[in-house]
Amino acid sequence: MNLVVVETFVTKILVPTLETDFQNPLTSPWHITHIGSGSTHQQAGALHLTLPPTDASAYHDAQLTDYAANADFRWQAPVRLEVISQCVAGGEVASGYPLVGTAGFGFWNHPFMEGFRGQILPQVAWFFFSAPPNRMQLAQGVGGAGWKAATLDAKRWQFLALTPTAPPGVLLMRIPALYRRLWPIGQRALGVSEHMLDTRLLLERHTYTIDWQRDSISFTVDGITVHQAPTAPHGRLGFIAWIDNQYAVVTPQGRFGSGVVAVPHPQTLVLERVSINSG
Repeated sequence: MNLVVVETFVTKILVPTLETDFQNPLTSPWHITHIGSGSTHQQAGALHLTLPPTDASAYHDAQLTDYAANADFRWQAPVRLEVISQCVAGGEVASGYPLVGTAGFGFWNHPFMEGFRGQILPQVAWFFFSAPPNRMQLAQGVGGAGWKAATLDAKRWQFLALTPTAPPGVLLMRIPALYRRLWPIGQRALGVSEHMLDTRLLLERHTYTIDWQRDSISFTVDGITVHQAPTAPHGRLGFIAWIDNQYAVVTPQGRFGSGVVAVPHPQTLVLERVSINSG
């Protein structure tokens, strides 16, 4: 894995506002990270996160964050994120989705951060895209791939209390009738709340908002509420926007897997504005 950090700034100061329209060079606390062939450039008042055509032999990623380490996470409820963005695809994808891999933006706790010693359970509140073979099907009735508004908080005490029952629970989830009846309990314990969006929105310019309150999160697109999550992660999270060629499989039935896919055409996540306001 070839990890190249283009910008590195470290700060532990919580700030009420952080925003950029990408008209000027990025300064602290913004960080740009490239992995593999992922690249970024600023052009016409926007930041372009790009993957070139690649095969499936390695992981490739381009991302923007406002942290360098988990200790730098600065955001906690109440906070409001606004992102103006769109994706640009260089050709059609055989799966019928506009992109391959995953892409998105929002808040999370970077549970797989390189160099961190210990286990971090994931917490997220974001707009998340994934294409097959990705299958993270944690919300009953919501597909495992597509463009979603989503939350998850594996640090909730309700989920931790259920972990001793996980081995038999996974077996029970493989029985369709029991899955339909019992998984809503696990879903609530995990703080999972998802709503599928039209994937065609990805290729259009839209304004996305995440209004993260202490006990709920509102997701809007162009000022229209598309999802209201009844729970919200607690604690501090960091901002991330990214595009990569990865997929993951995680289901209540105990199916797990991950890997990378080939990128047949260039694909770009374009960010025109990122604004985060606390309080």
